[in-house]
Amino acid sequence: MKSLRNIESREDIKLLVDTFYAKVNRDPLLSPVFNDVAKVHWESHLPTMYNFWSSMLLGDFSYQGNPFLKHIPLPIEKLHFDRWLHLFDETIHENFIGEKAEEAKKRAGSIAAMFQHKLAHLKQ
Repeated sequence: MKSLRNIESREDIKLLVDTFYAKVNRDPLLSPVFNDVAKVHWESHLPTMYNFWSSMLLGDFSYQGNPFLKHIPLPIEKLHFDRWLHLFDETIHENFIGEKAEEAKKRAGSIAAMFQHKLAHLKQ
C-alpha cells in the first residue's frame, strides 16, 4: 500500500499538481478542453499551478494572477467542473492525508463552485 503524506512542501505541491494533471490529460471529457480548445502549454502551465496551489496551501504568495479570466472563453459546464473536482479529490485521496489535504479539497470545491457561478452569470 502506498504511504500517504501530509502536504508540507513545494515538492508535495508538485506531486499533487503533476499527478492531478496527468489524470486530466488522460480524461476523455477534460483533455479535449485543456489540449484542443485552451491549447494549454504544459511546460508553463504546471509551474503556474505549482505557484497557485503553493500560495493557497503553504501561504508563500508565489502566485500572481486571476485564474478565472482564462476560463471565461472555454466551453465548460457543471459536468466539467464535477469531473475536475472528482479527479482532484481522487488525487488527494491517493497521495495525501491530514489537515492540508482536507483544506486542498475544500478549496478546490470552493473554486469550482465560484467559477461555475460566475460563468453562469456571464452567459445570461
